[in-house]
Amino acid sequence: MKQIDVEYAIIGAGTAGLGAYSRISRQTDSLVMIQDGPYGTTCARVGCMPSKLLITAAEYAHHIETSDFFGINTTGTVDGQKVLERLRRERDHRFVARNLDYVGKIPAHHKIEGRATFIGPGHLSVGQDIEVRAKKIILACGSRPAIDAVFQPVISRVLTSDTIFEIADLPRSVAVIGLGVIALELGQALHRLGVDTTLYGRSGSIGSLTHPVMKKETLEIFSKELEIYPSGAIEKTWEDEDGAWIQYKESNGETVTRVYDRVLVAAGRTPNIDRLNLQAAGVEYSADGDMPFDPETLTYPGHPIFIAGDATDILPVWHEAFDEGRIAADNALHYPATVESKRRTPLMIYFTDPQIAIVGQTYKQLQDQEIVIGELTFDSPRHIVWNKVDGRIQVYLDARTGVILGAELLGHQAEHLAHILALAITHQMTASQVLEMPIYHPSAEELLRDVLIAAEKKR
Repeated sequence: MKQIDVEYAIIGAGTAGLGAYSRISRQTDSLVMIQDGPYGTTCARVGCMPSKLLITAAEYAHHIETSDFFGINTTGTVDGQKVLERLRRERDHRFVARNLDYVGKIPAHHKIEGRATFIGPGHLSVGQDIEVRAKKIILACGSRPAIDAVFQPVISRVLTSDTIFEIADLPRSVAVIGLGVIALELGQALHRLGVDTTLYGRSGSIGSLTHPVMKKETLEIFSKELEIYPSGAIEKTWEDEDGAWIQYKESNGETVTRVYDRVLVAAGRTPNIDRLNLQAAGVEYSADGDMPFDPETLTYPGHPIFIAGDATDILPVWHEAFDEGRIAADNALHYPATVESKRRTPLMIYFTDPQIAIVGQTYKQLQDQEIVIGELTFDSPRHIVWNKVDGRIQVYLDARTGVILGAELLGHQAEHLAHILALAITHQMTASQVLEMPIYHPSAEELLRDVLIAAEKKR
């Protein structure tokens, strides 16, 4: 076997791995990056970008369907093949191509292709013919869709976020398993493109909002458009000439039995850590079977092993993955000392309609503190003009100082208000300081102004 000795090994060439590589490669040439499977980040290939391409097509179809409200009578048809062809073309020629261009500029001796597994502390095998010995190793190996064993009888009809964009045409019907960000974004998009769509949840919760009022309103709003069974469990599945059958038992005891052309399993992802044989590196399991790492430093205590990106299962979003790659790299470069790493203000956005956004600390995190909640419905003059008045915004202030601590949003164009709030939280601004900025009329930002005024009055 070919043996390679380096100071640093990075397992994974996705967003986190590239973030780590960019940091370490500036300091040393003694490193390798090991990639299992095709290059191109999860975001570019199967995540952020192809999903937004599908959502945008769905928005155009929805605009046609609802245009009569504005006195515009029109009709249109959805060509599923063209929708998906355009999606793949834009994804491959723009977003993936940009990533591949970057990877192509990385020196060849820094890249190894194959699946890495530990065969000892600091000792990796890659495929059948390469061994890598590294003093410090960064695990940026990503994650994969989690598929419960109950779906094995219909596995030939199962889609995931990793495979749905490769189908030739839109299915006639689809069961979407899950009520998180992937399920809601893709489920609503498929529905608006004419696919008979049903969403099945487990716990009764939908999305990631945490305030009881926000959670209740989210379910009510999406249920007006989508067929949703929020609480229950898939009891069994089977396949025949009609398609994939699902037997679902609701939490109230009622049983739903339906047949679908396809089943989109979007009920979470599994970190690929379990494929690395990490115990061979000497890392010990906890009582519940996990291999715990320090979430602040992204290190496995007592080992020169670091973790970043979707493999951590902390917050699977692009900017967090890139930052974590750099945090892991900094700690690897300074090992055994650790480096203080300032994390960005948490920001999560669902590109649904209405959008969902969480900024800073959630209500659940703050509910035991002295806070003031500013709250308004999404009915600013601009939202009335758009005919997009569904939703609600809550902003959480420190009751004593008026500093903005967090916010939960459900409404049209929430992404833009969320970014302003993220900027304010990052700079520890008070509501009164944000209110000093000019707000144009009519704009969506008027809603942010009004909710901050309401919070200040309450405070």
